Amino acid sequence: MFICCATCSDNDPIPVITDIVQGWKPMRRAANKKSQLPPECPEDRDGVAVEQRTSRLRLAAGRSQSVAFLSKGLSDENRLRILLCLSARKHSVSGIVEQLGLSQPLVSHHLKELKRCLLVTVERSGPFIYYGLSDLRVLDAIRLLDAIATDLIATRKTI
Repeated sequence: MFICCATCSDNDPIPVITDIVQGWKPMRRAANKKSQLPPECPEDRDGVAVEQRTSRLRLAAGRSQSVAFLSKGLSDENRLRILLCLSARKHSVSGIVEQLGLSQPLVSHHLKELKRCLLVTVERSGPFIYYGLSDLRVLDAIRLLDAIATDLIATRKTI
């Protein structure tokens, strides 16, 4: 699936999803493959003008940085697994290690990153530290991303 914009040209690289088994990596499409461009550049397949669509998606400069900041926290499979583990209740590092089968240093590292991205809260109870979700809407975002990924992978065509 290609997404075009009002300023697209044949020389612009378009990222595509490659081998899903190994994880996705952005690749640059060769500029000489003109046949893969959508037939109608100003509109995508549902007939909505790209300019209308992008005007609805524009974020203020500060908000786009915030979204990117939070997205970094969701960019690792182990972090997603940890967040899903924390969806039921708060856990200590050892509880997450037992439940997910990951090493303690790896879980601690990912929890530090999730805390830095404001996706988890930390609560100290005596000698133990418990981690929990900072906002339940994070789970909704993960479910939405899962649905989008499933749909895109199901409809992708090998290039």
